[in-house]
Amino acid sequence: MLREFVEMKHYKFAEEAKDWKEAIRMSCEPLEADGTVEANYKEDIIACVEKYGPYIVIIPEVAMPHSQEGAVGVNKTAISFMKLRKPVSFDPNDREKDARLFFTLASCNPEQHLDNMMRLSEMLSNEEIVAALLEANSESDLLEIEKKYLTH
Repeated sequence: MLREFVEMKHYKFAEEAKDWKEAIRMSCEPLEADGTVEANYKEDIIACVEKYGPYIVIIPEVAMPHSQEGAVGVNKTAISFMKLRKPVSFDPNDREKDARLFFTLASCNPEQHLDNMMRLSEMLSNEEIVAALLEANSESDLLEIEKKYLTH
């Protein structure tokens, strides 16, 4: 999965974002760059978080920005990865809702999306992989993590 992020250029490394909205916008950039999603998609995700709260922070340090299934402006099913060096807060009263790793989901094919979700959740259930991703700073780091933990 990490190799796919590198091959598709669906990754980004950044120092920080000024707030969670900026982080979501930044996390969508790799998907916008190749037409996977349209420019409106990031604002749809932000609107969902404003409406439903920080449901996208699935475990401490890890956010999974996404909008509704079949959202307008989604042209392909894909995931992009972004790592911030400094965490962004989704809830100033709850540090568990800080995130540095962003896996941004775009879905227009339910079967492919389900497969992506299963592979992603399997990867994120391994604490060593999450710890390694928190230390990653380049595409070669992503490929090393893939080789070490995910190649069977």
